[in-house]
Amino acid sequence: MKGTDFLEKLKDEMHNAVVGKDDVIEMLAIALLAEGHVILEGIPGVAKTTIAKSFAQAIGLKFSRIQLTPDLLPADIIGTVYYNQKTGEFKIKKGPIFGNVVLADEINRAQPKTQSALLEAMQEGQVTIEGHTLRLPRPFLVIATKNPLEFEGVYTLPEAQLDRFMIRVKVGYPDRGEELEMLLRKDRGKFVEVRQVFTAKQVQALIFEARKVGTSEPVLEYLYEIISRTRSDDRLLIGASPRAGEHLLYASKARAFLQGRTYVIPDDIKAVAVNVLAHRLIVRAEYELEGLKPETVVREILDSVEVPV
Repeated sequence: MKGTDFLEKLKDEMHNAVVGKDDVIEMLAIALLAEGHVILEGIPGVAKTTIAKSFAQAIGLKFSRIQLTPDLLPADIIGTVYYNQKTGEFKIKKGPIFGNVVLADEINRAQPKTQSALLEAMQEGQVTIEGHTLRLPRPFLVIATKNPLEFEGVYTLPEAQLDRFMIRVKVGYPDRGEELEMLLRKDRGKFVEVRQVFTAKQVQALIFEARKVGTSEPVLEYLYEIISRTRSDDRLLIGASPRAGEHLLYASKARAFLQGRTYVIPDDIKAVAVNVLAHRLIVRAEYELEGLKPETVVREILDSVEVPV
């Protein structure tokens, strides 16, 4: 299956439950094919959970949801060991992390100890329960939702965890046409459940094909220059890590595949750079007070770096 066909079919099916949001759907598809993780950031009520659930249903992968709260413990996510009285043996009860698409709803409501339970899973594709290391199913995609405006009862995500998310997508208000369409369909009962239109085997094959997308040396140097400039920018306290460079490369390859190409071009890098880099950068306090956003810095760097011919 071609990448363009996959993306078009995915959007068509998800539009049965979601109005618009094509940019969000494309970023989820990029993360899936690049085997990364996603933060969906936006205020309550903009369909973040619906998007994540519909995405999992359409691609035919096992979906699990974790509603994160301040009293949630790591064992509630990864699982625990219990004693089976019938067999006289200790058994492992797997937690909801054992899914292909795991929705971590309101991730910033969980305490840091619980948030850290996701780190090994996201980076290593495995979890450790009472000394037993268990592999997670593949593909494995964490979609975390986050409300950026709440300050009561929430915990800041540590930089080490933010760096493990390949992509951050800001989910905003729908435009006038989209919201009217949503209200009309709600009024007339025209929203329907998303059907499975792909199999797990097809998704694995697409991931394999996306990995084969090539990148020329000049384009790799272009990508490195973008990463390098975030580290030398005086307005930033912390620039992009080497992991950020890897994620930018993998996301660019996935985007090229979805565009129907077997090679990465600078436009692929530009299309994903803000989503991949901005959430990893920390603006110095004096510039933050002036209203400078990491997204602005990334866009200025993209404008200043010479594009290879």
